[in-house]
Amino acid sequence: MSGHSKFANIKHKKEKNDAAKGKIFTIIGREIAVAVKEGGPDPSNNFKLATVIAKAKANNMPNDTIDRGIKKAAGEGGNVNYVNNTYEGYGPGGTAIIVETLTDNANRTAANVRAAFSKGGGNVGTPGCVSFMFDKKGQIIIDKEECEMSADDLMMLVLDAGAEDLKEEEDSFEILTSPEDFQAVVEEIGKASIPTVSAEVTMLPQNYVSVTDENAVKGLQRILDMLDDDDDVQAVYHNWDEPDAD
Repeated sequence: MSGHSKFANIKHKKEKNDAAKGKIFTIIGREIAVAVKEGGPDPSNNFKLATVIAKAKANNMPNDTIDRGIKKAAGEGGNVNYVNNTYEGYGPGGTAIIVETLTDNANRTAANVRAAFSKGGGNVGTPGCVSFMFDKKGQIIIDKEECEMSADDLMMLVLDAGAEDLKEEEDSFEILTSPEDFQAVVEEIGKASIPTVSAEVTMLPQNYVSVTDENAVKGLQRILDMLDDDDDVQAVYHNWDEPDAD
């Protein structure tokens, strides 16, 4: 099957992330701490923690770093005071943006998110104003060059593990799951020794929006860059059909 490929964009983001690996590890470390506080240190009994661990491994976080984060959170869980907040809004060109944050100062984070939208010509809306345009899915991206398994065999493997769909692109495979089946599919891919480019529970847009106006593109890019630079921002989802993603 063929779908909308985000592989080029993911590779671009990973290269950018690799240059700031410390920040990525800090972000994931916060997620581990919150997951342990909410559900305990055992990933087999804590779905949220298992999901974060899969994300950590996809970002090449060392196992000992993951283990230290879990042990630290388990020992000092009472000192973890991060709060999850989600913001939804509109970017230039009719785009929709969702921002997930994890912060110890909600007022600071809210002000920073609003400033990013404002400076890029967008605006923050009310909860639910754009999230209905997205589907929450487990998404696993595999580089074709790193996968020795045939497309048919890979499809059988992931479907048997509980995946909903496998989309074959020119340079990659995109596997989609329900959030509940994500961990089981990731584990089966790991058992087959297939490396992943990206593995996370994400918000996928139902439709993408092309933006042609040059000023709108600049404004949208400014919003995304400011959000990306904010340490309190965990994830940003949007439906902009970025030129480098095709």
